[in-house]
Amino acid sequence: MPELKPWRRPRQLLRQLAEPSARKLPRISGKLTNWQLTAGAATLGLVIAAGAVAAAGPWDSSGQRTAERVRAAARDAGGGADHGGPGADRVPETAPSARTVLAGIGAPAGTAPVPTERALADVLDPLLRDRALGPERAAVVVDAATGKRVYGKDAGRGLTPASTVKIATAVAALSALGPDHRIATRAVLEPGGSGDTRDVVLVGGGDPTLTARKDGRYTDTAASLRRLAADTARALEARHVDEVKLSYDTSLYAGPAQHPIGPNENITPVSALMIDEGRLDDSSSGPAPRSGDPAGDTTEKFAEFLRDRGIKTERTQRAEGTKASGRAESLAEVESPPLSALVERMLTHSDNDIAEALARQTAVAAKERPSFEGADKAVHAQLAKLGLPLSGARFADGSGLDRADRVSAELLGALLHKAADPARPELRSAVTGLPVAGFTGTLVDRYPKDSAGTGVVRAKTGTLTGVNTLAGTVVDADGRLLVFAFMTTGTTDPQAAQKTLDKMATTLANCGCR
Repeated sequence: MPELKPWRRPRQLLRQLAEPSARKLPRISGKLTNWQLTAGAATLGLVIAAGAVAAAGPWDSSGQRTAERVRAAARDAGGGADHGGPGADRVPETAPSARTVLAGIGAPAGTAPVPTERALADVLDPLLRDRALGPERAAVVVDAATGKRVYGKDAGRGLTPASTVKIATAVAALSALGPDHRIATRAVLEPGGSGDTRDVVLVGGGDPTLTARKDGRYTDTAASLRRLAADTARALEARHVDEVKLSYDTSLYAGPAQHPIGPNENITPVSALMIDEGRLDDSSSGPAPRSGDPAGDTTEKFAEFLRDRGIKTERTQRAEGTKASGRAESLAEVESPPLSALVERMLTHSDNDIAEALARQTAVAAKERPSFEGADKAVHAQLAKLGLPLSGARFADGSGLDRADRVSAELLGALLHKAADPARPELRSAVTGLPVAGFTGTLVDRYPKDSAGTGVVRAKTGTLTGVNTLAGTVVDADGRLLVFAFMTTGTTDPQAAQKTLDKMATTLANCGCR
């Protein structure tokens, strides 16, 4: 198999990993096994069949074949396996199916020895007692092939999950809407109108990734406000309309737009109409200055694009509760990437705006009021349909910024096990979107290049002041795929707490534990 080339731009990760050191495992002689690496690559979304791996030759000293390392590093722009990577005019695709994502695991993950509870307790109990963790701690490890719990401490206790609640949001949305669901933003023309001026309404469908940018990360796959304006202008010209009154409709969502944490650089007021997540800079992830009026700003930008196309615009004030009439004629629409891609982007970068949008989309699908409260009910009901353990669970928001959220380690483990189930391919992006240790998203800097967990741990992080969580999947030294969730509250040193949680995941990667 020839060396895979980087997609377009060099990545910082590639430079960091260019000279990997040999990795020795305390509990295993030599380097990581081929089966562990094959399974790790498969969960990384690289879709490598066992025969192809064998034919590709030896593994390099980093424990990750150079080709896979290059490809993983090159995909950092999109993060994990999400579909926002470079590629002009590329049509977004749904996440890989269970068969392809898990192709490299196959027999080894199902027939490799299952770690024993006693052996796992021997290596995990001392770490769970680490003083860096807070007074409230919970943990669970589940065998992905059978669903059997192989380790647990206070696993049923509801704790503040922070951003790991996004796993619940992802599974609920995928289950309710399906991985191919897309969110539309429309421009419609109202009948009648005064004189030569007609009324055009920009109708928000809840896509926070709608973009007004010409280029940059995700612009090649996101729905484009520029394209919507161009298509709208052509439709108006075909109707001999060159002057419009422009308003907007955000009636799809209800309840307070402002998150309970208040104005914050981590989230924009939740609106059915916004561009670039309400970011006022050129970023696509992480904290950023935010718009206080995302719908108004989007409409102003849309008017600007229409004027560039020769359509005169006059802004009209939108009264609260106003929406496009049932008689309005469709002019143009653009659609978001599929839900699977949105889920992957949300999980890889811990994107709060996408999370809140998906929680509300779940509420819309469930015919609940699309507010924070309605989304709580909808997510809870959708997960109940999947038979997941929901005792004490509360989904006060979809992002995990609200400290009122309550989730157990048992539920996080069950969510990930369900998403990894070959019988549930529609949930696959809840696994493929998880950050990859040492490579992507929120785990890009948390695992050193010589760590046994690098490349084989993929997990969702969760961090609030005094709260640290980690939940995801890992392939152990025998090639067994495990699901884990580690939670703690009351921490006083977040870096030390993260280091301990990462060490727990690395310990799973580093042992057969029998």
